[in-house]
Amino acid sequence: MLIAGFPAGAWGTNCYLVAPAAGEECVIIDPGHQAAQGVEEAVRKHRLKPVAVVLTHGHIDHVASVVPVCGAHDVPAWIHPDDRYMMSDPEKALGRSIGMPLMGELTVGEPDDVKELADGAKLELAGLELTVAHAPGHTKGSVTFGMPEAADIPPVLFSGDLLFAGSIGRTDLPGGDMAEMLDSLGRVCLPLDDSTVVLSGHGPQTTIGRERATNPYLRQVAAGLGSTDAAPRRGM
Repeated sequence: MLIAGFPAGAWGTNCYLVAPAAGEECVIIDPGHQAAQGVEEAVRKHRLKPVAVVLTHGHIDHVASVVPVCGAHDVPAWIHPDDRYMMSDPEKALGRSIGMPLMGELTVGEPDDVKELADGAKLELAGLELTVAHAPGHTKGSVTFGMPEAADIPPVLFSGDLLFAGSIGRTDLPGGDMAEMLDSLGRVCLPLDDSTVVLSGHGPQTTIGRERATNPYLRQVAAGLGSTDAAPRRGM
């Protein structure tokens, strides 16, 4: 299994290229602000052939490079229908202007081919199986992508801005909801095996076991105690 990831753009959003091995087809996860060059470098380095872009949610820091990346490789983008509007109207998604200088650098809009994600769907792409879990809280259309254990790697969760190392995604932007966030944490994350590697939208990788033991939000959910402000929340 090959997972090549790098932080991109003004928000340091993690973009991932996932393939069964070097020299094979791959899936691109969350090509955000200024991610196109990094995607092309990873494609060349590992001799990959992209077949799809999949998006954990619609915030501009995760989708800003979708149009150029999809266009360069003639591939579709997958997104949950509740967040699809954000690709064409990123400022509405944030409830404010994100700044004219930044907007001037972006190609806002949808790629030619957009497919919609559904909770529980299993995407068979590039020889991989990605299980979609709808996980609202950060946005209404947030999802995670799970991959089962393979011969050379433990299970993997691409958590987007649901779960970070030591924290969770913010809920104070349009579509955010703390009650939904806590429900998603309990429903999507807590049942996973402790060995599951968490590759999130921002920051370093972690594991479910580590977060179960140390993340104040996940610990509160596990204890059934509701919300906490014990740690800062992250994401755009």
